[in-house]
Amino acid sequence: MSIGQLTKHRSLGLSDDQAVEMYKYMLLARKFDERSLLLQRAGKIAFHVSGIGQEAAQVGAAFAMNRDKDYFLPYYRDYAFVLSVGMTMKELMLSVFAKAEDPNSGGRQMPGHFGHRKLRIVTGSSPVTTQVPHAVGFALASKMKNEGTVSFVTFGEGSSNQGDFHEGCNFAGVHKLPVIFMCENNQYAISIPYHKQVGGKIADRALGYGFPGVSVDGNDPLEVYRVVKEAHERALRGEGPTLVEAVMYRISPHSTSDNDLLYRTKEEVEENRAKDGLPKYKAYLIDCGLWSEEQEASFAEECKQLLNDATNYADKAPYPSPEDTLKYVYGDREEV
Repeated sequence: MSIGQLTKHRSLGLSDDQAVEMYKYMLLARKFDERSLLLQRAGKIAFHVSGIGQEAAQVGAAFAMNRDKDYFLPYYRDYAFVLSVGMTMKELMLSVFAKAEDPNSGGRQMPGHFGHRKLRIVTGSSPVTTQVPHAVGFALASKMKNEGTVSFVTFGEGSSNQGDFHEGCNFAGVHKLPVIFMCENNQYAISIPYHKQVGGKIADRALGYGFPGVSVDGNDPLEVYRVVKEAHERALRGEGPTLVEAVMYRISPHSTSDNDLLYRTKEEVEENRAKDGLPKYKAYLIDCGLWSEEQEASFAEECKQLLNDATNYADKAPYPSPEDTLKYVYGDREEV
């Protein structure tokens, strides 16, 4: 690598510590994913939707946002993103175990339906892509109140074919709202490959709604950081939304109920595994002199202990009681 390539994070305004922190979140999310898959196979949890292969884009985007002020509407694979903006491993484990203390839904939703009021993570709904118009609504409110905040919403490339996506983009474009749409293009909408569901590039769709669309390597957290940071600054200047298409590959099956070898080959998966952002970014940090195999082993042990503690806690925590079935279903006028 050239000197410039070895200092790319500094040229983007990131410190050495921040560059390392990004990798730690990527690795922590990967370890969480791997543990969740094992828990499902062991019958400890019912279901898991994996985000393996998508951590780089999620962490890069999270670091570009104002994590103390902005609103976040992630989709169901965004474990690395929600960890990066403040969710804890214990909170994620409570969610996959569907326990009453789960801050996302109180154990009432499937894993991946994130929601955390304190962190401004807006509760996700089960129908795919409904988070997009919700994000636009938050952006409209921010603009009307002159809050100086940005809404950030993610979705898969399959979602970009839904009406909610197009309606949200159109409204945001007309009103120049402070919102960033990020498509995590992982090449598959469950079993349907990208070339059978999208004509052209997803990023190009933004042109029809009057705002920029940018396609970026989703395996490079620094490139995603750069693009999302520019979109964030643009939104704060009152110039409206941006559509970011982060192109990566879904290494794992769609979910634990999916047999991905029915629609793709092992060779294809392995070919794309070689492009995985996690080991590539690790190599970058090692070349920069910011990371070593010794640090990797030490942090892996930290992750293991963190996962063990969170797993043990969530496993023993109580489930929601039948008496609480209707809790939060109807609004409390005193809380409005």
